[in-house]
Amino acid sequence: MKEHSIMMSAEMVKAILDGRKTMTRRTGGLNKINENPNHWFGIPENIEEGALWRFNNYNGSSLIVKCPYQIGDRLWVKETWAEPFNRTTDKDSETPLYKADIYPSFLKCYKWKPSIFMPRWASRITLLITEVKTERVQEISHSPFDQDCHAEGFNNPSDLCLNDFMQCWNSLNAKRGYGWEKNPWVWVIGFRTDAVRVS
Repeated sequence: MKEHSIMMSAEMVKAILDGRKTMTRRTGGLNKINENPNHWFGIPENIEEGALWRFNNYNGSSLIVKCPYQIGDRLWVKETWAEPFNRTTDKDSETPLYKADIYPSFLKCYKWKPSIFMPRWASRITLLITEVKTERVQEISHSPFDQDCHAEGFNNPSDLCLNDFMQCWNSLNAKRGYGWEKNPWVWVIGFRTDAVRVS
């Protein structure tokens, strides 16, 4: 069992805490595949208990990719935060402030730190990975009967839900070269909330 840090926006943190978000999509480790995502076809073959996946190319070659995430691993969530008011030398007694918990009208009252700078001790959410698969991002299901968009934390009706997911995806990934239109391969990670700090 490994622990990985994973960054989440304030809105996605709220969805996790509300029990609405049980899935996330990530591109980590798929850089070579996503240099030209259209060259790879079909469903990649899982060849070693989720750790190794074989992607087949239209020219007859293949590429083995190691998935960074395994069933049973834990993800500790990094979110936008602020230093606790009761700062002491005992980190166990500190209670950070979390942007996801603050009313919008009070956001300017605090000096927020980006999620990337959150240390492990300040994280309040730990997720247990229950499922890992790979697909292209546009394969996300949004029909009334199989709504991965909803599992991603978006709760509008199907078409609007997909549009919300697309906008969120592009806001986080387009500048990295993995926008919706490129249709990159992603790891689809299902999880349940394993621990939430009561603050």
